[in-house]
Amino acid sequence: MSQASPDPFVSELLSAMPALRRRAGSLCGNRSDADDLVQDAVLRALEYRSSYTPGTHLSAWAMQILFSQFATRHRRGKRERVALGRFGSDETQCERLVPAPETQSLSPRLREALGNLPARISAVVRLVDLEEHSYREAAASLDVPVGTVMSRLSRGRQRIAAAVQDANLGQPCARAA
Repeated sequence: MSQASPDPFVSELLSAMPALRRRAGSLCGNRSDADDLVQDAVLRALEYRSSYTPGTHLSAWAMQILFSQFATRHRRGKRERVALGRFGSDETQCERLVPAPETQSLSPRLREALGNLPARISAVVRLVDLEEHSYREAAASLDVPVGTVMSRLSRGRQRIAAAVQDANLGQPCARAA
């Protein structure tokens, strides 16, 4: 059997690894995160190999990929920290620890307003507001992201409130005796 000649791209990328590790270590501050960053950068370099121009400085190209991966992770982490801060401070975002009192029955106006909602919005309102599921439980039940549950619930509540308000506008006011 004859030995295949090594791929010059892979050989050069491997020779850039020590410099990538040093740079990742200085960016991340800990070895575990730095190793993950280098791995992601190398995978990205291999994935986008076709965009590399042979004869140019592959090490510099790989360093740019590494830094782009770091910046993306940093931005994502910042967004996640902000979202977690909101979830932790907004009671409507967290699972209920004590169930709310059960709704015995809906008024005819509410039942009609709920019935007039599109099915995907109605399903979220029923799960969260009537059956008292958490956002996460509703998302899992409907196989949609939690953010989708939140936006559909908001739209559903707005539409129901508008429908009930419109129905109340047509009713005569009760007079005090």
